[in-house]
Amino acid sequence: MSNIVVLDNGAGLCKAGIAGERDPSVIVPNCLGRPIASKKWLIADQLHTCEDLTSVSIRRPFDRGYLINPDLQKEIWERIFRSLLHIDPTHSTLLLVEPLFNLPSIQRSIDEIVFEDFGFQSLFVADSPSLVHLYETSRCRGDELLGKGQCSLVVDCGFSFTHAAPVLQNFTINHGVKRLDLGGKALTNYLKELVSYRSINVMDETFIMDDVKEKLCFVSLDVPRDLQIARSRGKDNLFRSSYVLPDGIEHMKGFVKDPDQAKRYLTLEDGLPLETNEDMNRPRSNKEKAEERKKVDLTKNEFDLTNERFLVPEMIFQPADLGMNQAGLAECIVRAVNSCHPHLHPVLYESIILTGGSTLFPRFAQRLERDLRPLIPDDYQVKITTQEDPILGVWRGGSLLASSPDFESTCVTKSEYEEYGSARCRRRFFH
Repeated sequence: MSNIVVLDNGAGLCKAGIAGERDPSVIVPNCLGRPIASKKWLIADQLHTCEDLTSVSIRRPFDRGYLINPDLQKEIWERIFRSLLHIDPTHSTLLLVEPLFNLPSIQRSIDEIVFEDFGFQSLFVADSPSLVHLYETSRCRGDELLGKGQCSLVVDCGFSFTHAAPVLQNFTINHGVKRLDLGGKALTNYLKELVSYRSINVMDETFIMDDVKEKLCFVSLDVPRDLQIARSRGKDNLFRSSYVLPDGIEHMKGFVKDPDQAKRYLTLEDGLPLETNEDMNRPRSNKEKAEERKKVDLTKNEFDLTNERFLVPEMIFQPADLGMNQAGLAECIVRAVNSCHPHLHPVLYESIILTGGSTLFPRFAQRLERDLRPLIPDDYQVKITTQEDPILGVWRGGSLLASSPDFESTCVTKSEYEEYGSARCRRRFFH
């Protein structure tokens, strides 16, 4: 039997491994990077283990969720398959996770790489919502609605897009999928702009600001209240937290200066109004502002975050507040459900599954439920499940599917591709 390679080819991260295993053996950035001190471009694991990621130049094969540079993608896959997984593609089958609604021209390019450049024996193409659904239904008890109904709404907050996708019996209902043109990349870029405008220029620090976002950002359950807290000064400000940039001498990686201080916002009681603080609301005099400016040591290699910590994830819930002509995530979910048969509506609301890296923000599920509740009928229940590991959930579903007994019979073989061509072979994956 041939090796079955499962590849979740995300725009941000590539997750690859052998079918039947619980976790991928390779998780690497889907890009090439060149640090300032290096003359050559680093790829995959080289970039992942690089000590100094300050001002790295980045080249990505994906742009806005779609593959635009097949040659660059082929270079990254070459490293993954041959150097990291140590597999021979000519004796292997590939399960590839593609973005929803991939363009036919991109599909042809991918098929050429898979069959002509690497020479894989056979190929199966899957989408992320169906794999997430498969994995979660395999884990739930028989008496749970998700297992009995075989129906779920998968909310995938990825690198380029956020999708709300209804899934029925392991098939994604394509006409019901709704997309929000916001993902992890847009959130990182927004954080870069806020920090660069307020404190220090970090526009070239993509990897560092990704780290800042992941360690310090959280979802607000009461934005007006939290904005009021963020205006306070000194010890009253529960959101103030410092991030230390790498200096290239003592520490090569950035880090949160005081992790305990960064968690102080968790002491806020959910839903309670903030007690009025006269000092907080008193306008600052020009003298006070001048004194505060003097305290800022510009030679220090660090910066403070306050309201940026919750304003960045807020983009997903209220993009209109930032001037974007987009519906928020809750409205996106309602539109996806309303596109399906009315009999499915109550089941979908009770079987929402969150996946993707951006769902890891603290309080994400609580905020989503709070935003959803006023938009749906009172007699419907809302149940939101966050995956055990939202970054690996899609890959685990692929590993499960590829280890099923009849999997290889559903694949397109190299000889079929050579005889019929890409477009005709792809029809096998339509539903």
